Amino acid sequence: MTAQPMTPHDTTADTLPAGTDRRTTVAVVACDPVTGAGVSSQLRFRPELEVLGGSTGVHPDVVVVVADEVDDERVRQLRTASRSGSRTVLVASVLTGDAVLAAVNAGATAVLRRSDATAEGLATAVRSASRGDGVMPPDLLGKLMNQVGSGRQDEPSGIFRFGGLTQRELHVLRLLADGCTTTEIARELCYSERTVKNAIQAFTSRLQLRNRSHAVAYAVRQGLI
Repeated sequence: MTAQPMTPHDTTADTLPAGTDRRTTVAVVACDPVTGAGVSSQLRFRPELEVLGGSTGVHPDVVVVVADEVDDERVRQLRTASRSGSRTVLVASVLTGDAVLAAVNAGATAVLRRSDATAEGLATAVRSASRGDGVMPPDLLGKLMNQVGSGRQDEPSGIFRFGGLTQRELHVLRLLADGCTTTEIARELCYSERTVKNAIQAFTSRLQLRNRSHAVAYAVRQGLI
């Protein structure tokens, strides 16, 4: 099915949270108009978010892709949004190990089950994705790691031609795999949050990784964690 354009953001005056410079722009892509309208309504009244319509011609900060399952069309939508420079959030009813891996490889920054996509949970995922912070329930992260690990022996040798990791980067990456936030990693390693963010930016850029979840998948595949 084709993506359904959403209605423009309600311009009723609302107040941004303290310390927020501007709203995060969001586009919703759903497999049917009813689902799209429901997800948009959850986000539209968040003062820190602005839901865009389908004909603005503006690349949103975050694209939320909503589906029953992760099929070829959903993977294409994630990849297209990621390549355009938007962060992506996948919300799906059925999330197997294969599905999570396909979503991460297509550029998904955050992955949520539809049953977990409450108004607050979805808004938190969008805000985190806009900062480049990965969001994934622990059991889904486990599925991702198991899926990547099970296929490790099947990968042709030399498929990854990336540089190595410093000891600091490896420590950070292992804590990311444990589901730690930037603040928690900084506390655990006695680094500043800026140092942690710089380390993540350095290895994701150098290794051509799309986001934190993709970095964890890479590390598992390489046997680093």
